[in-house]
Amino acid sequence: MKFIPSIILCAAVSVSGCATVTRGTNDVLNVNTTPSGAQVQTSNGFSCASTPCAIKMPRRSEFVVSIAKAGCRPVNVNVTHKTANGGGAALAGNVLVGGVIGLGVDAATGASQELMPNPVQVTLEC
Repeated sequence: MKFIPSIILCAAVSVSGCATVTRGTNDVLNVNTTPSGAQVQTSNGFSCASTPCAIKMPRRSEFVVSIAKAGCRPVNVNVTHKTANGGGAALAGNVLVGGVIGLGVDAATGASQELMPNPVQVTLEC
């Protein structure tokens, strides 16, 4: 009988941060261009040498994607974040289970967020 509070506490801690556990704190941003082969640089320090490409970055990021290819006009795309459908469900799960700590963890880590637009689709003017 005296172990029941400990078991309840362990159960509550195990479900805290549902989105952090199920979705993680990083997202993969996909960048596609027509024509392919463009270089990608983000304002938060990520890059890839040639499109199409995928860049793993924090879900709570806000940044500018700069896309350039020789002979084509450079393009900048603003990327932000929003609450994801799956992230919203995980946040609701935290509220229903009483995981106020989990709610705080998910909000702080950005696990309930997703990058948008994703994928970044650009047609270059060459």
